[in-house]
Amino acid sequence: MRPMQGARFAFGPFMLDSDAGTLLRNDVPVAVGYRGIKLLAALVERPGEILGKAALMDAAWPGTAVEEGNLTVQISQLRKLLGPAGDAGNGGGEWIVTVPRVGYRFTGAIERLDGAKRKPLPLPDKPSIAVLPFVNFSNDPEQESFAAGLTEDLITDLSRISGLFVIARNSVFAYKGKAMDVRGIAEDLGVRYLLEGSARRAAGRVRINAQLVDAVTGDHLWAERFDRSLEDIFAVQDEVTAKIVEALLGRLSAPPPRNRPKNLEAYDLCVRARKLMDDSPQTAREAHLMLTRAVSLDPEYAEAYRWLAMNHWMGWVHSGGPTEADRTAALELARKAVVIDPNDAGCHWVLGYLLSYERSFAQADAEFAKAIALDPNEADAWAALSDIAVLAGRVDEGLEHIRKAFRLNPFPASWYYLTLGQAQYAAREYEAAVETLRRDETYRTSSRRFLAASLAQLGRLDEARAEAELFLVGNPHFTTRHWATTEPFRDAAMLEHFVDGFRKAGLPE
Repeated sequence: MRPMQGARFAFGPFMLDSDAGTLLRNDVPVAVGYRGIKLLAALVERPGEILGKAALMDAAWPGTAVEEGNLTVQISQLRKLLGPAGDAGNGGGEWIVTVPRVGYRFTGAIERLDGAKRKPLPLPDKPSIAVLPFVNFSNDPEQESFAAGLTEDLITDLSRISGLFVIARNSVFAYKGKAMDVRGIAEDLGVRYLLEGSARRAAGRVRINAQLVDAVTGDHLWAERFDRSLEDIFAVQDEVTAKIVEALLGRLSAPPPRNRPKNLEAYDLCVRARKLMDDSPQTAREAHLMLTRAVSLDPEYAEAYRWLAMNHWMGWVHSGGPTEADRTAALELARKAVVIDPNDAGCHWVLGYLLSYERSFAQADAEFAKAIALDPNEADAWAALSDIAVLAGRVDEGLEHIRKAFRLNPFPASWYYLTLGQAQYAAREYEAAVETLRRDETYRTSSRRFLAASLAQLGRLDEARAEAELFLVGNPHFTTRHWATTEPFRDAAMLEHFVDGFRKAGLPE
């Protein structure tokens, strides 16, 4: 239910730019969080209509299971920020009205502002595809995670085909529950082909409908229905992948087989957990419990070990710095994942990333190279590799990697913007870094330290120190010395460049 790219809306004294993630009141920015912007955009795009709670939660937390209370809190915050609708001269009341037991409705008059439509991304030089979120046709909402897992697995399987260009999961889940023509989606993502489908899981059976569409011509290149035992779900995924590859590239030799879970409960837990990884310390802890349970149910499930390793890594991030116990646990889990499934690119890049922080650089480089060889469409691998390349002093290479990651994942997780901003700072592109790091997707996170450093290098010291103070509210134990000794720098001049920015911004030694 993501609004159209480039959409801008005016109501009362406000102007909402859903693409830029900004809200202005009489041309003055209003401090609205990322979730709030997504909710407001969903509401103003359909003024007067009652939007159900499930649809709004999909708009603000796409592909993630969250409690309804989160929606209530966000709506309450929006109401406080917007104030009474009477401010706009239309008689008082609220901009957002609650429809009991159903959802919410936006009551104000909306003017859609004309603006330049986002320029379509150029098509890659090889067949390009996006797998849209499979629709859950079961009566049970709990099966949403099954449909999401099916979508993600097909993306993973297709991305391992070097002859294809495949869009990452974050970007396709932006379209979950949103009615939009295939041509518009394809232009947004810069692909020619779309895979659409639905899934129904009940009584030990699974029914899957899938179709491959050429978004340029509108032709249906392939469509098929599968009605199988639930135990055959991974065989069905392999068959769908093979049919798509044959339609786009002809018959090819299959890539090395992936490790598949042997326990479907472990599979469901892993699918649910990986949606919770980046949201907050609380959801990261929930993910930890799910993944621990998953590996106990299926001790040979490589992907669960890989995500559990990253879960320890997120624990480092949220707690302000890695502990020796967390480092050891994460590295052991990542190594185990690679041993179980040496053909999984995700397992290799996670191990490579963690090895970099252990300063085992030769081994880390080898793991990243293996990951890219196995799956050149693994956007997260390119983004992580950008971080490592920048700290090694290879700035141009780092910028190239993060741009490639954004092309594969046009609507990514917040840490992509942190990585881009860090690379721009390293390249001394301070204005660009400020613009990137002030995007709502990454603002108010640990990326604020790089924003403060960029502002300081521009001589905007008051702003830099204000951002540094705000960063320290969430990271009270941060010191430049600890950060410098734990980050995997390989280039002394690059390290000094970052330390210089932190010092100018007033971050503690």
